[in-house]
Amino acid sequence: MPSDSVLYQAAALCLTYPDDDLIARLPLLREAAPQLRTFADHAAVTPPRELAAHYVQVFGFKNRHGLYLRWWHDGDSRRRDMCLVRFKDVYRAHGLEFSEEELPDFLPAVLEFTARTGDTGLLTEYRDGLEQLRTRLTDYGTPYAAVLDAVCATLPTVWTGMRS
Repeated sequence: MPSDSVLYQAAALCLTYPDDDLIARLPLLREAAPQLRTFADHAAVTPPRELAAHYVQVFGFKNRHGLYLRWWHDGDSRRRDMCLVRFKDVYRAHGLEFSEEELPDFLPAVLEFTARTGDTGLLTEYRDGLEQLRTRLTDYGTPYAAVLDAVCATLPTVWTGMRS
């Protein structure tokens, strides 16, 4: 397992709907993934109902902060179905079946997959979208931006094709 696997698992937890499980794990999360302390500290002092409302405000109604990686790559195009099939194929190639509770390109699911397998291929492939999401969350002023900061810091730099 890569050294970042704990971070990926913790980030997956941070980016799911905040429930009692998240609240209970905050002390462990702070210790295990110090890169996420900004978010963990915020979540620890925010009343649960307010934390849940903020999550819905940030991620629930608009694609502007969507946690579905295919949206950042394909938008609402017809290619999205093939993209979802590809995600499932990648999971199967590692001996994992994706549950139907969420779509396979849901960022917390991809982070959990990466933590379990050590395969950063999907995160690297969608790095540009992750950066766009990170920038939008930062501009929005939400503590969730710190989670994306930590994840993006583990990935190779995006090559723009320009040389100096």
